[in-house]
Amino acid sequence: MKKISFSLNGEQRFVYITPNEILLDVLRYKMGTKSPKCGCDTGDCGACTILLNGKAVRSCLIFAVEVESQDIVTLEGISRDGLTPLQKALIEHNAFQCGYCAPGMILSATELINSNPHPGEEEIKEAISGNLCRCTGYQPVIDAIKHATKKH
Repeated sequence: MKKISFSLNGEQRFVYITPNEILLDVLRYKMGTKSPKCGCDTGDCGACTILLNGKAVRSCLIFAVEVESQDIVTLEGISRDGLTPLQKALIEHNAFQCGYCAPGMILSATELINSNPHPGEEEIKEAISGNLCRCTGYQPVIDAIKHATKKH
């Protein structure tokens, strides 16, 4: 077992891992973080998306040992002080039905908004292109992101 430490949602944390443990499993089963979900285990669906040092990445493709001394933010972390303008816009636009894809979509859009507060529709589409939604399609999500960026 190896002890690693990293920042999780603004708090310094440590955990003992084996060298082959996947970050998604460590976050869910050892750290109790439930927003990143296993959808495909191949990085194709985006359900396991987290922010790693501010960048949206697939936690099912990262060994936990790789995040030593890094900064991880999950949906729980961006919602610590209440809903963000993006989350409020997603609710207002009824952007999700089942919600399985919601954390990944929100984190991908958050990275976009953090780097470009006023993205165009094509930039929004590109930012969420790695997140699959089987319920609502994408237009309500795109409309909500456009709405949220007008409030900045």
